[in-house]
Amino acid sequence: MQKKILFCASTVSHIKNFHLPYLKVFHEQGYEIWVAANKTESIPYADHVVALPFDKKLVSLSNVKAIFTASRFLRKQKFDIVSTHTTLSSAVIRAAIIFLRKKPTVYCTSHGYLFSENDGFKKWIYLLPEKICSHVTDVLMVMNHEDYDIAVKHKIYRDRLCFINGMGIDLKKFHPVPEEERLALKKEQGFSENDFLFVYAAEFSKRKNQRLLINAFAEAAGKHPDMKLLLAGNGLLLDECKELASRLHMKNNILFLGYIDDMQNLYSICNACVTTSNIEGLPFNVMEAIACGLPVIASNIKGHRELVKSGKTGYLFEKTNQRELESRLEQAYSSRKFWMEHSGSVAETMRPFDITQVLPEIMSIYHLS
Repeated sequence: MQKKILFCASTVSHIKNFHLPYLKVFHEQGYEIWVAANKTESIPYADHVVALPFDKKLVSLSNVKAIFTASRFLRKQKFDIVSTHTTLSSAVIRAAIIFLRKKPTVYCTSHGYLFSENDGFKKWIYLLPEKICSHVTDVLMVMNHEDYDIAVKHKIYRDRLCFINGMGIDLKKFHPVPEEERLALKKEQGFSENDFLFVYAAEFSKRKNQRLLINAFAEAAGKHPDMKLLLAGNGLLLDECKELASRLHMKNNILFLGYIDDMQNLYSICNACVTTSNIEGLPFNVMEAIACGLPVIASNIKGHRELVKSGKTGYLFEKTNQRELESRLEQAYSSRKFWMEHSGSVAETMRPFDITQVLPEIMSIYHLS
């Protein structure tokens, strides 16, 4: 009988952005592949895509309903393997599995716990569901060392805990470009050779904290008018951030690009990357920027600390400290020659995260290598 595997995530885009290489391998292994996400949509290598009624708020009546809906679905389909991703869908699906008599083998990948050890009461809002679901979490995969320590301390898995280098990035696609090419591309996009371009690609949200960056950047750009900030992405706070930039007289220095589906081309014209996120697991935007040889100015949080080493791949700042962020922006600006000369060594730090290395390592965890 053909084996069946279910991949689940809160959004279809998460599956498409990070998991297609894994679906492809399971497809080649002869599995019948199902995906459960927020909507039905065609996904390469997936035989079936189903929608489950996830609510963005973790503790909600809708998610309780989703647990029982998922349980009926799982009982009917009788999957051999369930692979869970993203905090919300992972909690709902694993909670649903608790109610099954015959349980599939569950591989849970944490893309970053939404808490740290020092978060007090907030920690337990997210940790308690992990504790409850740990009894059906046969294998837990984490992608930064602080989350690994959390998993060990609180034993939020049943059989195995595995450390992975993210889901893998394509270093054939993300790589440094020669400075001459960067200058030519900047001119093509309407920038001058002297413009120093920072980039931040993220959904506009409280978690990604673009307001802090806009305020800090306005102060720095007031001293250095050739600094430009390119903000890629959409989100609920986009209009609010545009209004803030306008009030700070930054219309010519802060550019809102909308959703960008070809980040390599954007990184190719930029001089540095910045991220002000409040919490991360192992962020792809940071890995991609470093792979392109860009220094990254990043908030000092887990996930960022895994990738950004001060003076080697960028600079860290305390996540609420606007003055320190402003200083780090100016530091990257004044050190452009240093970072230009070291772009190759910056990019080389991403070698262990290459999809050609990560894919077989993760598939060996599934016992399919």
